[in-house]
Amino acid sequence: MNVVIVDDSELVRDRIQKRISELDEIKVTGVASNSIEAQEIIKSSDPDVVILDIKMPGESGIELLRKIKEYYPHIKVIMLTNYPFLQYRSKCYENGADYFLDKSNEFEKVTEILIDLGKLVSTKSN
Repeated sequence: MNVVIVDDSELVRDRIQKRISELDEIKVTGVASNSIEAQEIIKSSDPDVVILDIKMPGESGIELLRKIKEYYPHIKVIMLTNYPFLQYRSKCYENGADYFLDKSNEFEKVTEILIDLGKLVSTKSN
């Protein structure tokens, strides 16, 4: 399963990559710090999952989420944010987010979700 990470924080990107590197059959195929980089990476790598922050320079993660779901509806999107407020959660789900996690206290759930999604992907390919 291929994953793209989109977050303006290098620390967060590195932390997610480290956690994913410990998982079998799941690999990071691209890393971006903003939506422009992310769109290019997503277009060229066709990931199964995008882990996406909300607040980034330029276009927001919510705007990028809309584009991902419009052009690549098969991609699962995990919103991972420091802004877990109800209005953001609602807006993300309205725009097609598959998951919405708070970086402060749900960070470890990213790997759990990826493992579960990996099982689905391997079942479909068998």
